[in-house]
Amino acid sequence: MAEKKSERRARQRFPVHVPVSVKAGNGAVQEASQTRDLSSAGVFVYTSSRMQEGSELELILVLPPEITFSDRRWVCCQASVVRVEENASQGNYGVAAVIKRFDVLPEI
Repeated sequence: MAEKKSERRARQRFPVHVPVSVKAGNGAVQEASQTRDLSSAGVFVYTSSRMQEGSELELILVLPPEITFSDRRWVCCQASVVRVEENASQGNYGVAAVIKRFDVLPEI
């Protein structure tokens, strides 16, 4: 019988699909990315380009009211890639990243 993996996440993840702008450490920006889920400590995002584990990222996205328990909020996150999954059937990559810091941006 297969063993069940233990949950290593310290915070609850929310299955939230929102557009996200991803800027890699080399300056390349991917506008057509989308989150699969997120928490205050981490995010899983689908991107069109492969990234390397350990890469630094800047993510800009809008947190919906179900996450903020208030109004929607624009945030800028500094994150580090911890895992990359190739999704051949969809032609993209899944990127799991730990959030190191995030800043709430002013509404424009």
